[in-house]
Amino acid sequence: MTIRTRYLAVSAAVLLAGTALPAMATTLRYANQGDLKSLDPYTLNETTTNAHLGHVYEGLTRRGKDLAVQPGLAEKWEISDDGLTWRFFLRKGVKFHNGNPFTADDVVFSATRVRAPGSNFQTRVPSSAEFVKVDDYTVDVKLKSPNPILNYQWDTWYIMDKEWAEANNTAGPTPAAATTPSYSALNANGTGAFKIESHQPGVKTVFKANPDWWTKPEHNLDEIIFTPINSDATRVAALLSGEVDVIEPVPLQDIARVNGTPNAQVMTGPELRTIFLGFDQTRDELLYSNVKGKNPFKDPKVRQAFFQAIDIETIKSRVMRGLATPSALMIAPELFPFSKDFVRPKYDPEGAKKLLADAGYPNGFEVGMDCPNDRYVNDEAICQAVVGMLARVGVKINLMAQPKAQYFAKVLKSGNYQTSFYLLGWTPGTFDSHNVLFDIEGCRDDAKSSRGESNLGNYCNKKHDELADKILVENDTAKRDQMIKEAFQLTTSEFGYIPLHQQSLAWGVSKKVKLSQRADNSVLLYWARKE
Repeated sequence: MTIRTRYLAVSAAVLLAGTALPAMATTLRYANQGDLKSLDPYTLNETTTNAHLGHVYEGLTRRGKDLAVQPGLAEKWEISDDGLTWRFFLRKGVKFHNGNPFTADDVVFSATRVRAPGSNFQTRVPSSAEFVKVDDYTVDVKLKSPNPILNYQWDTWYIMDKEWAEANNTAGPTPAAATTPSYSALNANGTGAFKIESHQPGVKTVFKANPDWWTKPEHNLDEIIFTPINSDATRVAALLSGEVDVIEPVPLQDIARVNGTPNAQVMTGPELRTIFLGFDQTRDELLYSNVKGKNPFKDPKVRQAFFQAIDIETIKSRVMRGLATPSALMIAPELFPFSKDFVRPKYDPEGAKKLLADAGYPNGFEVGMDCPNDRYVNDEAICQAVVGMLARVGVKINLMAQPKAQYFAKVLKSGNYQTSFYLLGWTPGTFDSHNVLFDIEGCRDDAKSSRGESNLGNYCNKKHDELADKILVENDTAKRDQMIKEAFQLTTSEFGYIPLHQQSLAWGVSKKVKLSQRADNSVLLYWARKE
C-alpha cells in the first residue's frame, strides 16, 4: 500500500466514523472514486459531476429513469410551424434554496452565462439562439434555423438564480483551470431536491433534503453525505463494512466478492459511454514528443497504425474482465441503428509497423499520453495496456495518469488542450449522434462557434461538419440516419479517433437501499430509498 493510499484509507475512515447525525435521520452515504471539484454547474461537463449537481440544480427539462425527456422547470413547450421559435412555459411557485422565486429572468441570465467564456457547457445552447422574456413565466427561444433536438440536453443545463449570482460577483462561469475558487465554485443555490449544507472539496459534501421542493419526492432521505474515496480497496471495504451505502464504481475484480456478502450487491448493466483514444491533429509540432518540426498524428497512416496496434480483445478479457463491448464507432450501438454496418480494423501489429515505416517512422517515435486514473472503469489500466501494445510496434508512450480534476484542467479548452495523445469517455448528452458529430468530431473554431468544444485534438473534416449541420435540421429519420452514417464513414476512413469500448456499469449498493440505475451512469439519489 502506498503512502497516498494509506492516507486516503485513514482519512475516509475518520470522516465516515466521525460524522454525528441527528436521531432517526435517514442518511445515505455515497462514495465515488472521483472528487466534486466545483459546485459551479458550468465548470465541468462530466457525468459524475453533473449527477452530483443534479441533486441541487435543475434544468428546464429532466430525464426519467428510462432517459426519456420530461418537463422540468418548464412545465411544457411549443414549437412554431417553421421550427424557428420555441416557447417555454415555466413552472410557477418554484423557489431557489435561498427563497428567491424562479422566473424567466433566471432562464435568460443562465442562457447568457452558459455560453460565456470559461463555461464547459457552451454547446448546450446554440450560440445564435436568442432568449426573449415574454413575461415572468414565459420565454421564447428564437433560432436562426430549425433544431429538432434543441432541448435534448437541457436536463443538465442547470438554471441559476440571477439575483444570487450577481449579488455574489459570480455572474460569469468558473473555468475548470481556475486557480482561485469563485463563490459559485464553493456555494450553490438551486431549485432541486437537495441543498448543499457544507462542501469541502476533496473531503466531504453534505446535502440536506429540500422541504420546499416543487414536486413530491420519491426518495425518503434527510441527507446525503458524499465522500470521495480514490482507493478501490478502501471504497469496497467501506461498502462491505456498512460505513457507506452506495459506491461507484465497484472494481471489476471485486464484483463477485461483493455479491457474495450478505449486506451488499453490485448493480450492473450496459452503459452508453464510449471510451476512446484521441490525437492532437492541429499543432504543427506536438507538445510532448521527440519528433520535432512536424506532427506525426496529422498523417492518417500513423493514426491507422496506432489503431491496428491495439488488441481490443485483450483489453476486454484481461483489463475489463469481459465487462466491455468493443466498439467500431464513437457512439454506443443502442443510439444509432446503423452501427452494425461498421467494423473495427483487425489487430495487426505487423501491419502497424509497416504503416509507421511508410509514414517515415521505421523505428517508431516517442509521445506523451494523458489519462485519468479515477474517472472511468480501469482507466489507468487501459492506458497502461495501450502503452505496452504500442511498444511492440516501436512507439514509446510516456504516460501521465492523474486524478480527473487535474486531468480535465489540463486537456480541456480551459487548459488550452494541452495534450498530444489521450484517453477520454463520452456519453452524448442528447443521446443522439449529432452530439458526437458536433462536440467530439466537429472542427474547432473557438472564436466563432462552440463546435468541437470537446474535440481535444481537433480532428477536422469540413465535409463532415457540413453533414452535421444538415443532420441537425433534418426531420426525416431515414434521411437523417443515412447522413449520420456518411459522417461516421468519413471519421472512420480517416482514423480520426480510436474507439475502444462501451464499459459496463458496476454500482455497489447496500441491500438496505433501493436505487434506480440509468444507462448514462448518473447516480441520482433523489430516487433512492433507504430502510
